[in-house]
Amino acid sequence: MPNIVYPIGIQSFSKLRNGNCYYVDKTALVHELVTTGYYYFLSRPRRFGKSLLISTLHEYFKGNRELFKGLAIDRLEPDEWPCHPVLHIDFNGRNYVKYPEILTRHLHTTLLKWADELEIQINRELTPDEMFSELIERAVEKT
Repeated sequence: MPNIVYPIGIQSFSKLRNGNCYYVDKTALVHELVTTGYYYFLSRPRRFGKSLLISTLHEYFKGNRELFKGLAIDRLEPDEWPCHPVLHIDFNGRNYVKYPEILTRHLHTTLLKWADELEIQINRELTPDEMFSELIERAVEKT
């Protein structure tokens, strides 16, 4: 019998599913979240699985169905899964309060990376909020 490991510190759904880890299937709740709501604000204490949930949603919206084989959501959504652009930004590990210019630089870099990934041309001279609006509008036009 293969050695199944506890996924301590693993925040990536794909690493968890491909890494022979224990996983408590909560994808029925993901299905409910995706099909019944509009806006959500996720507020939970540290180490409560927010990053893993976001990673799970990321893989779901990217259409990576293979990762969900044998899980509840695979049965709940038997039809083909459409792919959607996923924009995820990580604010961990930086002191944005003390150094707000780091936040501006981080947002600018992240927005340009997303534009490249989505093959979208955006004006690099805009402020991050303007770039984000332009990026969203162009991404919607492509889908």
